[in-house]
Amino acid sequence: MADNKAVTVQEKNITEKTLERIKTLEKSGDLTFPQNYNYGNAIKSAYLILSETKDKSGKPVLQTCSQASIANALLDMTIQGLSPAKKQCYFIPYGNQLQLSKSYLGNIAATKRLKGVKNVYANCIYEKDEFSYTIDLETGLKKITKHEQSFENIDLNKIKGAYAVVVMEDGNNYVEVMNINQIKNAWNMGAAKGGSKAHTNFSDEMAKKTVINRACKNFVNTSDDSDILIESINRTNEYREEDIIENVQAEVKEEIKENANKEVLDIPFAEEPTQEVVEAEVVSEEEFNEAGF
Repeated sequence: MADNKAVTVQEKNITEKTLERIKTLEKSGDLTFPQNYNYGNAIKSAYLILSETKDKSGKPVLQTCSQASIANALLDMTIQGLSPAKKQCYFIPYGNQLQLSKSYLGNIAATKRLKGVKNVYANCIYEKDEFSYTIDLETGLKKITKHEQSFENIDLNKIKGAYAVVVMEDGNNYVEVMNINQIKNAWNMGAAKGGSKAHTNFSDEMAKKTVINRACKNFVNTSDDSDILIESINRTNEYREEDIIENVQAEVKEEIKENANKEVLDIPFAEEPTQEVVEAEVVSEEEFNEAGF
């Protein structure tokens, strides 16, 4: 009974301080949220997930991770308008620090939060497709000038590459193009080295996820949006494959269960992992206890 009471007090302490910080940022005009995003519900949903999340030692992360780092992870989630229930993000413990990492779905959702962004999408390029693009020599930006594809061209063994487009309201779209060698090099940086069943059986989907992740990551650094939002997006882009492989496997199992009767599985792998973790700028326990970061 005492343990349950302690958990309840901890949850109230963390969620209330996180909500207070969000409301302050919102009131100052530093943050705006999509109309359909209820950050209060998102935080409560995330906390329920965290209550069942354990670290590599099998211990609950709510016990092993500092309250300040938990609050910061929840804050990063809400700043970007993400939902762990929608597989847009997941929580990873690094020692006693909890950090937020995004899936490719989260990359799309966070990028669409930026000013002027309407949509993010990707397509594969197959052999015999008619594909061409140009490069603006003044801006360095790419522009797709032609992509014609016949139904007969679609063949997982004949993927030549993929491209992703960040669709802008002003028409100045941001485009990333990767050939199949670049895509496979990205896959090789992962623990599976591109040899997982997902990469083999759904290589078109995996290729699109790879180029989407690159497009979103690079586009963020060209944006003049809120520094708070940009910093949060960049902070949650960095992770190590070995530290999240168990979480990804759990996601895959859940995804397979949900898509058992579908032809294509939408597996939320995140590609292009970095080798080193960028230190998150978490607040101290003293700051958290005083005013809540």
